[in-house]
Amino acid sequence: MQGLALRLQPLPVQHTAATAAGSAAMRRMAADLLSPAELSRARVMNAGAAAAFLAGRLAQLDFAGSLLGVPPSSLVASYSCPQCGEGPGIAHGRPGYLLDGGPAPLLLSASRAAGWVLLAAVVHPDPGMRLGVDLEDTAKTGFEGFDGVALTAGEKDFLGNSREPERAFQRTRLWARKEAWLKMTGDGLRTDPSGLDVLDRPGLTDLDLAGLDLAAVDVASPGPSLHIAGRPPSGLVAALALG
Repeated sequence: MQGLALRLQPLPVQHTAATAAGSAAMRRMAADLLSPAELSRARVMNAGAAAAFLAGRLAQLDFAGSLLGVPPSSLVASYSCPQCGEGPGIAHGRPGYLLDGGPAPLLLSASRAAGWVLLAAVVHPDPGMRLGVDLEDTAKTGFEGFDGVALTAGEKDFLGNSREPERAFQRTRLWARKEAWLKMTGDGLRTDPSGLDVLDRPGLTDLDLAGLDLAAVDVASPGPSLHIAGRPPSGLVAALALG
């Protein structure tokens, strides 16, 4: 294993690519570089969702190519889903790529929130290694009934001892940890999140995104270094699962 790489960056659809010309350029790039399955999935989305989806996949492809030292055009998306199988015809589930006809030696995970994408990868992972990462916006987890369907009894007690606005942050932190864990295991939301306690679960790491205002910075989060391009908005919370 060569180590864990993390990158947080804004999606271009939130900035220059939001213009008609920029959007058209991004779609041309997507048509050239993304798989038919990925393009097909985008076509059934509304315009905004499709633009964010394509931008996220292009960012992931660029990330993978840079880590492997190959041009993005040499990689072919090959996802795996416990229910649907795996290969270039799959565009959902655990991300991966083919390189020269075989699996690229790369373990990947990605997450989008609030116009940003968080990418994680391990090059030449050890056999059996699993990875999951999640990025969440505190504005999306405060709705009525969330705690009842998402949190364990112990987690609810933990939140009950917190005050706002710390409570909103902690609620979102717990959700990010659950999502990262379920991505790592491959179970996704087929597992009831209210039965998964992540307060002190080994293998989970909170990624520190607070107080970052540089154009590009490497943040010494617990364990790996996190490369951040741009200024993330307040309210973003991230977690990493590795095992």
